[in-house]
Amino acid sequence: MPTMKTQRLGWYVYDWANSAFSTSVVTVFLGPYLTNVAETAANTAGQITPFGIPMHPGSWFSYCIAVSVILQVFVLPPIGAIVDRSHRKRLSLALWAFLGAGATIGLAVLSADTGNYIIGGLFFIIANLSFGASVVVANSFLNDLATPEERDSVSSRGWAFGYLGGGLLLLAHLLWFSSAKDSGGPVEPVIQGVFLTTGIWWALFTFVSIMLLRDKVPAHTHEKHALRQSFKQLFTTLRDLAQYPQTLRFFIAYLLYNDAIQTVIAMASVYGAEELGLGLDVLTQAILLVQFVAIGGSLIFAWLADRINTKRAIIVGLYGWCAVLFAAFFWVSTATHFFILAAVIAIVMGGTQALSRSMFSRMIPTGKEAEYFSLYEISDKGTSWIGPLAFGLALTLSNSYRWAVLSLIIFMVAGLVVLMGVKQPNKDSIS
Repeated sequence: MPTMKTQRLGWYVYDWANSAFSTSVVTVFLGPYLTNVAETAANTAGQITPFGIPMHPGSWFSYCIAVSVILQVFVLPPIGAIVDRSHRKRLSLALWAFLGAGATIGLAVLSADTGNYIIGGLFFIIANLSFGASVVVANSFLNDLATPEERDSVSSRGWAFGYLGGGLLLLAHLLWFSSAKDSGGPVEPVIQGVFLTTGIWWALFTFVSIMLLRDKVPAHTHEKHALRQSFKQLFTTLRDLAQYPQTLRFFIAYLLYNDAIQTVIAMASVYGAEELGLGLDVLTQAILLVQFVAIGGSLIFAWLADRINTKRAIIVGLYGWCAVLFAAFFWVSTATHFFILAAVIAIVMGGTQALSRSMFSRMIPTGKEAEYFSLYEISDKGTSWIGPLAFGLALTLSNSYRWAVLSLIIFMVAGLVVLMGVKQPNKDSIS
């Protein structure tokens, strides 16, 4: 049996594995590239019409994110229930991670020559849905691997591992892309190669994780009925959540402010490319900066939480996010501005994400970790849907990426207000 230290390492490695999808695919390369593919398929009015619905080509990626998470609303709670009842977390983690990695590899078929943006969108929806499901399972390990007192630090280390892993692969992708661009050769094969290598990276390191992790208890008789019972789980979980008012308030707050955060992360490259006219090499450098600065950000906020408590530290981070949104609307106009904004994002991103996960882990009932984290994951790690939908609608109505970004301040402020009314949980009990 692996030691607790070894199992924690396996858990950290999964953050390392899946963060490559968040960075290289969702945050950097897929948004601008899928938008470009969609633009080549646009009609004379400059619109695309997937399934007969007219829209701005720049909205397609944000709508794909929204669709993938709307699906998660119905899929993730049953998955969480199955995991909690069967106690086969390692198997579930492997299944969803490998499916997501396979769909990511499938994104390599995207081509501006064919304009197959619909196929690319479908592969992304599968990959993002699988990503969300796998993180539900991974997050549910946190309560098995750390006591309530340890969860801020363990969660922060996991995020730091993820930022480092995603950053290193993104650095390799940046060097590869820059080399192709400097040589004057085509860059489309490189972007397709990014999708291919990201999927392989995700799969290989997932294998390491499942070799080091262990299920807490063996499967038992509840497993036979888990699948049938799980289809009723979304409403059952929501009804159960109402019994814990502080947990419910925190979940609502998180749903609001994290939708805005994840939309910024997902659409940053599209904003930089379309609004500021920045090249993909500049965008990649900025996101790479985010990855490595965020390592320090997550650890700094873990220290801050120890001094002023977790909730107050998250609130400090959210004030920083509000400043980011206003700066993106009123101030950012050059590559230098974009890099400064990226550094600020990195600091507050690491803190708000790591501490939100650890705070939620202390507010859920024992034995229902995966079930509750399935709700949490609906608005986690680039899988929000309200924010991207609002962003796409604002872009379509205003034809301005700046107004689309500023529209997210509504969700950020609303989440901040609700969070202020949440009672800080004790280290050893739920609300």
